[in-house]
Amino acid sequence: MTHGPGPTRSLEARYYTDPAVFEQEKTGVLARTWQFAGHASQLEAVGDYFTFEMADESLFCIKGRDGQIRTFYNVCQHRAHQLVQGAGRTRVVVCPYHAWTYELTGALRAAPNAKSVPGFDASKICLTEIRTEVFLGFIFVNLDPEAAPMEDWFPGARVELEAFIPHWATLKPLEWVEIPENCNWKVSVENYSECYHCSLNHPTFATGVIKPETYDIQPQGHCLRHRTECTSLDQLSYDIESGHPNHDKYSSWFLWPMFSFQVYPGNLLNTYHWRALGPERVVVWRGWYSVEGRDDETVRRMAQQDRATTVEEDIHLVESVQRGLKSRGYVPGPLVVDPASGVNSEHSILHLQRWMREAVDG
Repeated sequence: MTHGPGPTRSLEARYYTDPAVFEQEKTGVLARTWQFAGHASQLEAVGDYFTFEMADESLFCIKGRDGQIRTFYNVCQHRAHQLVQGAGRTRVVVCPYHAWTYELTGALRAAPNAKSVPGFDASKICLTEIRTEVFLGFIFVNLDPEAAPMEDWFPGARVELEAFIPHWATLKPLEWVEIPENCNWKVSVENYSECYHCSLNHPTFATGVIKPETYDIQPQGHCLRHRTECTSLDQLSYDIESGHPNHDKYSSWFLWPMFSFQVYPGNLLNTYHWRALGPERVVVWRGWYSVEGRDDETVRRMAQQDRATTVEEDIHLVESVQRGLKSRGYVPGPLVVDPASGVNSEHSILHLQRWMREAVDG
């Protein structure tokens, strides 16, 4: 990406294809940013836990007796055996290797025959805890112990989201749609973060939800804020009269680097989160939510329509881009950055690629 006279060009292909870049990201951007772990409703009772992978680390979230959700590296402090698998409920965390036992706070409770060891001080042994925030019911973690809080990263996003989903505390996941893509995670994130391609490639979204001429994406800290007026609301296949404000609007908040909240008309919450599996493999998860997680025909139908249209269309787009990035004939072209912004501008990609470049090059 170049600056100075003339247009700004897109990032060089190596940022998306070079395994060394991906290895650097695993200890850099993916370990020093706020990443989605799971939903608080997965941890309703004391001792509930679930495991997940992030930046090549096995981690787990667990609910303490004080009601606090904590996240730990999934490794015993004795001889490094992993502590838990999957999801479940426990009174204490017991290592399956030598039965070292930890409180739900991570503090060591007991170790067999430890009394025979001179100077053994259990009070100085604790699981390694990770920065954790619960953001409108969504659990985010950051491996950087010095990371700024989410409010600093994404200023105003929480307040805006509360205005669009005032009933967020009643929502639970209804359905997760798994979408494997053969591309670099940044290719998929870029595709999500611009609508320059929407009119040509997403007719359902471009004509049935948004009004393209009003669509715009602007940075808000490290959030890309999508705004638009809606079109054809009277032709939607579901009733949008939710009784909440902003029921007639669509909006989106992309939280760098790998999560996005979307709200469809009717205050219908859905999310994206990305998990990078390799230089050219990523899994995208679409989350759909309903009150108390109860079965909801409208939400189910929207999830099915989304998977069959926008999601399916995007899979082909991003995988074609990844193949093209490996071509010897590719020379990064200029980004179409319209000073007036709008749907036919890639100003959001300009900001996104700056974050990407800073993450790799410093």
